[in-house]
Amino acid sequence: MAVSTVPGTTTRARARFLTGTSGYVIRKLSWSLGTLFFVLVFNFFLFRMLPGDPVGLYNRGRNMPAGQMAKLRAQLDQPIGQQFLDYLANPFASTINSTRFNRPVWEIVGERVWPTVMLVGTAILIASVAGVWIGIRSAWRRGSGFDRGATSITLVLYAMPEFWLGMMFLIAFPFFPSGGITTPDDGSMVDVAWHMVLPVTSLALVYLAEYSTIMRASLLDELGQDYLQLARAKGLKDDLVRRRHAVPNALLPTMTLILMNLGFVIGGAITVETVFSWPGLGLLSYEALRGPDIPLLQAIFLLFSIGVVVFMLIADLLYAIIDPRVSSS
Repeated sequence: MAVSTVPGTTTRARARFLTGTSGYVIRKLSWSLGTLFFVLVFNFFLFRMLPGDPVGLYNRGRNMPAGQMAKLRAQLDQPIGQQFLDYLANPFASTINSTRFNRPVWEIVGERVWPTVMLVGTAILIASVAGVWIGIRSAWRRGSGFDRGATSITLVLYAMPEFWLGMMFLIAFPFFPSGGITTPDDGSMVDVAWHMVLPVTSLALVYLAEYSTIMRASLLDELGQDYLQLARAKGLKDDLVRRRHAVPNALLPTMTLILMNLGFVIGGAITVETVFSWPGLGLLSYEALRGPDIPLLQAIFLLFSIGVVVFMLIADLLYAIIDPRVSSS
């Protein structure tokens, strides 16, 4: 028996699908994959388009073993299209060694990831809890002494460069370790935590000021919404209105900012790690730039970019879960 169809039904169903939650997820995934592909293309061609001998560009006049030089030249003498396809097949399988450390670049990067995650992750965790709390309290008690004091302090901290704040801490607190992650012949967790105090504080104070400022401004915008007046008219206490209605909606911009900073955890804080000689990806970036160590720079740039894209995708998807209006728009 023939089944009749209404003209345009399939088109309308496809349109509803693409504008719903599934369509939102597909669009965000497609954007993220497209961004990653652009990063791969940019990362591959950026250094290969520079003028001069590519082998000389990579080794920067350093004495490289003859075998490594021949291997590098054979790889770079291949047709550019073949090099690109090999790179896309596995961008993490670079056979080119770091010209500064004379070791595989991803082996070096892998050793520096954990110190950076430990340092910056701890700073973001502390700053997130404290900054969001300060922002909520300041907005809910707008104009109070706490609000004026907290706003003044956070604005000052927000304007401070992280590296400058770190150097001031080194001068003001000379009894703390001035660099490194452990003391020779120690290496205990207590020793690592002692070395983390100043760099974590330097990062956490700046992040805290940023989160507090954004949270305060976002919550002040929410306080003028009609649905909060309606909730109060129904007899809900101020604490319930704040906790159940105002804060969840005001958290969206702050949450996005926190997840963006989590993406930069992979990259690390270059200036702070350099000031405190913290052996993470930030200090490694500085060392690679001084060379310049081009193979190492390519690997670090790729890792930084992937971290930012992945956490931005997570932020977009969480947005849709917390606020369904986002996915339906």
